[in-house]
Amino acid sequence: MAVKTNPFQFIQQTRAEIAKVVWPTRREVVLTTVMVLVMATLMATFFFFVDFLIRFGLETLLSFFA
Repeated sequence: MAVKTNPFQFIQQTRAEIAKVVWPTRREVVLTTVMVLVMATLMATFFFFVDFLIRFGLETLLSFFA
């Protein structure tokens, strides 16, 4: 059974919890954004080459049967 809280208490509790949040600095946001973009680029490049090698291997293999 849930405990009922009146709206005023809810707003007070919500503000108290929001005050505990540690927001990232601008530098942290920029740094993590750049790191995500770099990692996404590296992963895209990796999977491009994996796909290329698999396609090349299958085309070579299938050319023997055609």
